[in-house]
Amino acid sequence: MRKMWIKRAYTQHLRDNSSIYLFVTVLFLMGIIFGAIVVNSLTVDQKEDLYFYLNRFFGLVKTGEVATSTEMFQQSFFHNVKYLGLIWILGIAIIGLPVVLILLFIKGMVIGFTVGFLVNRMGLSGFALSFVSVMPQNIFLIPAFLILTTASVAFSLKLIRQQFFKGAKEQVAASFFRYSGILVGVFVLIACASLIEGYVSPTLMKTMMSLVNR
Repeated sequence: MRKMWIKRAYTQHLRDNSSIYLFVTVLFLMGIIFGAIVVNSLTVDQKEDLYFYLNRFFGLVKTGEVATSTEMFQQSFFHNVKYLGLIWILGIAIIGLPVVLILLFIKGMVIGFTVGFLVNRMGLSGFALSFVSVMPQNIFLIPAFLILTTASVAFSLKLIRQQFFKGAKEQVAASFFRYSGILVGVFVLIACASLIEGYVSPTLMKTMMSLVNR
């Protein structure tokens, strides 16, 4: 019975916010594209400096000198909790709406820049490395960002209608509880992403670097 209620609530959420989901997804993809384009605007010296530090990092991963899996899990989890928690808090404040969209765009830009730089410097090997180092955790992180950003935008718009349109009757309290419930579900996605980043991605990266350096 509870599963059916959750499924109905999720379906209703998607139906009510489909246009917002489309908007934030396009914005996120624009961030990825922009991040990839920024790579091409870097000077040769900037690319060489970044590649130097990247090689050092990959060397540390290969020799196992980076943080332990538990430490990486904790760092990833708390970093994403703070980032997405900020998006949730900004959704409560009307003036936070544009900042929420900017944060989502920045997230997409970081992913686009990371993948774009690896491919730019290492070709197919860089694509393979980005696939095992960036993709696994983002299978959970990207939906978490899109879901929470959509919920944040939708809640902000309800507050705006309540504040500035006298004829609007919004059940803000009920919406707030649903909004908070979405945050709990997002934390589950963050935990899954952090587990992968801490315990799975390093192993995949070591394996891929061994194949690349043969």
